[in-house]
Amino acid sequence: VKKMINTIVVVGLLFISSRVTECEGRPATTRIYYPAINCRKHSAVLTDFGGVGDGKTMNTKAFNDAIAHLSNLTADGGAQLIVPPGKWLTGSFNLTSHFTLFIQKGAVILASQAESDWPILPVLPSYGRGRDAPNARFSSLIFGTNLTDVVITGNNGTVDGQGAPWWEKFKEDKLNATRPYLIEIMYSDQVQISNITLIDSPSWHVHPIYSSNLLIQGLTILAPVEVPNTDGINPDSCTNTRIEDCYIVSGDDCIAVKSGWDQYGIRFGMPTKNLIIRRLTCLSPDSATIALGSEMSGGIQDVRAEDITAINTQSGVRIKTALGRGGFVKDIFVRNFNMDTMKYVFWMTGDYGSHPDPGFDPKALPQITNINYRDMVANNVTYSAKLSGIDGDTFTGICISNVTIGLTEKPNKLQWNCTDVVGVTSNVIPQACDLLPQKGTSIECSFPDDKLPIDNVQLKTCSVRSTL
Repeated sequence: VKKMINTIVVVGLLFISSRVTECEGRPATTRIYYPAINCRKHSAVLTDFGGVGDGKTMNTKAFNDAIAHLSNLTADGGAQLIVPPGKWLTGSFNLTSHFTLFIQKGAVILASQAESDWPILPVLPSYGRGRDAPNARFSSLIFGTNLTDVVITGNNGTVDGQGAPWWEKFKEDKLNATRPYLIEIMYSDQVQISNITLIDSPSWHVHPIYSSNLLIQGLTILAPVEVPNTDGINPDSCTNTRIEDCYIVSGDDCIAVKSGWDQYGIRFGMPTKNLIIRRLTCLSPDSATIALGSEMSGGIQDVRAEDITAINTQSGVRIKTALGRGGFVKDIFVRNFNMDTMKYVFWMTGDYGSHPDPGFDPKALPQITNINYRDMVANNVTYSAKLSGIDGDTFTGICISNVTIGLTEKPNKLQWNCTDVVGVTSNVIPQACDLLPQKGTSIECSFPDDKLPIDNVQLKTCSVRSTL
């Protein structure tokens, strides 16, 4: 057989590393052949640090020891921790910069169900309190803050939150701190999360907050549809985010875009902006495909959502706000939505209600404007739209074009319920309410042609030389 030296450029998960690495607990002569997503100079396997993947042994120390060791290598090309096949029971652990966490196929990071394995953190400054309890919150399972260049990926390895006991405590009001998330990254830049499965989080599954330049791609997120607050992906006060090719089944919003709560979010003043959502599939009978709010007091601007599929989901894009929120939701662009078995296609709520405490300013009015929907098809729908602005604070600039809605056998008699909204429609069936009059000539609602900076970011690539 003729031997050839080939240069192979591999994108995403196809790279096979055969680097000879040297780490504590493993001799330098050991070769590893594990998939990787990028060319970190250094690699280690969780078992090098005492990890045991039997589903019973606690591995929190192994994760922390491994990451602490690899953090010393961040200035020397960065490092990668490989989680091999097995069930790796663990409590919360923290990531480091210039670091890849790679979860192999057949590997399950299994969240501990003991509260003592989850450190307590202070409440988020843009929220002012915890969502489940006022004064504290549990750290997320995979957590990081003030980081640069972090990758969480795999070839469809799994993170299992084992959330059932948390859900029960929440229902019974037995929590003294807010439930943890599966992944939370704070105050960070250049983050990629891709090609893993997340199941049964105690609360939200992925929560990037106060961060920038985020790429979230190829996630499968699964939670029981009857369980509250198991949102899929919640970009929160983040700039330059791209979410693509994700499949989410949830008891709450599949995507929830946020930026702080009432006076705390107004004071913190960090909007979510420049957000792209593409090729999302959502199933959530009691919540939205994409929710904007309700915690939007820092503002939400320039959201571009396209090529979205919603099945047996309560609503398409839902805007949620209230008196006291302040902030804004503006420059929202949605196209190419396919929906089947929906309660609402369009839903805007100006009286969402819940407040962190009585200190909110009822005169802090949200600004909702320049909301664009086009090229949408829906079948088996109960209500075409429920659009409720705020008395004295009308939602303006609503544009809906080229939308066909097929109704269920027993639809609501009032298909378009509109109050305190202003806008136009074109080529919409069934015909919209009088507050959104049909234009005599066909119009096409806006969708920007320019590229956002995050569009130029790709999954890490790698070049290797291989002898075949």
